[in-house]
Amino acid sequence: MIYLFAGEDTLNKRKAYEIFLKSVAKNAEIFQISRNNFDRGQIESLYSGSGLFFSKSVTIFSDILEREESGEFILEKLPFMADSKNAFIFLESKLNKSVLDAFRKSRAEINVFEIPKERKERFNTFLFANDFGSRDKLNLWIHFRQALQAEVSLEEMTGVLFWKMKDMVVKKSFGKFSEAELKNFLSQISTLLPKSRGEGKDAEAALEQFLLEAF
Repeated sequence: MIYLFAGEDTLNKRKAYEIFLKSVAKNAEIFQISRNNFDRGQIESLYSGSGLFFSKSVTIFSDILEREESGEFILEKLPFMADSKNAFIFLESKLNKSVLDAFRKSRAEINVFEIPKERKERFNTFLFANDFGSRDKLNLWIHFRQALQAEVSLEEMTGVLFWKMKDMVVKKSFGKFSEAELKNFLSQISTLLPKSRGEGKDAEAALEQFLLEAF
């Protein structure tokens, strides 16, 4: 039987492995194999049957798949390990899909431990809109770059700008703009992205140019 513990979350992977090892290692001979003591003949003997001094064994491979030569050999031998009465445990870091598929095909028990992706704090696009409303060029530019870095969509940015301009026009709160300027900006921003894309232009550059010209 084959057991795989893989992934970059080393702490949780190690904890799960240690708990599991206690359950399978009773009355079994333990063999540790790494890149430093890799021996093809020994590995073949371990899945072939019992040894002279033990009836059952547990073989632990540590990062053995990182090297191409040893990795190819192991992947070829997985079907034999799967049919063996002995246990084979693999401790590996991140593995690609083809390697994981080889383990699945060999009926391995697979445990993958990945580090959760850090959630990015959502950017407050109303900061961006309020900068425009107060005609604050410096902060508008800073928040525009921060919004791009936070992967805020161009559609969301133009949408919140449209909302802000329309709100100012409806309330007749023109701030540092004239009513004519705001109505002109409303007309431009409503078609900015589809028009630029339809003309084969960079939509981000088009929005950036709009902001610069508005100030």
